[in-house]
Amino acid sequence: MPEYHHDTIVPFKNSDTPKKQQVAEMFDKIAFRYDFLNRFLSAGIDRNWRKKAIRELSQLKPGTILDVATGTADMPILMQKILQPDQITGIDISEAMLELGKQKIAKAYDNRFFECTEKTCQQKKYMLLVDYLLCSGNIFT
Repeated sequence: MPEYHHDTIVPFKNSDTPKKQQVAEMFDKIAFRYDFLNRFLSAGIDRNWRKKAIRELSQLKPGTILDVATGTADMPILMQKILQPDQITGIDISEAMLELGKQKIAKAYDNRFFECTEKTCQQKKYMLLVDYLLCSGNIFT
């Protein structure tokens, strides 16, 4: 695979840890304040673009959705509310973000519709099993 300039940009320059692991660790460290920072830094606009993106899918009536870089599960929670698909799978490389997402989903719903797992979009088996794929919170890792 060719190497690009962005491949050399890492969260922790003095670390020998691979980039993917550094990114996961970075999000693990900020997970507890991620939602607050997202709302604050976007001045709440993040909520509007989520709703708009999900409404674009509403006419398609997706049955299964894969949310890549699901983070703290804001998109799946809103997707369930608006679209009511049969299944949403959220994948993310940050265990801490996923744990918060699972807690939020358990509070809002009964978890029947949602599967949350620590994976990356490089694991292509998910791509074959879904009607629609969203990648709303992804960064290049």
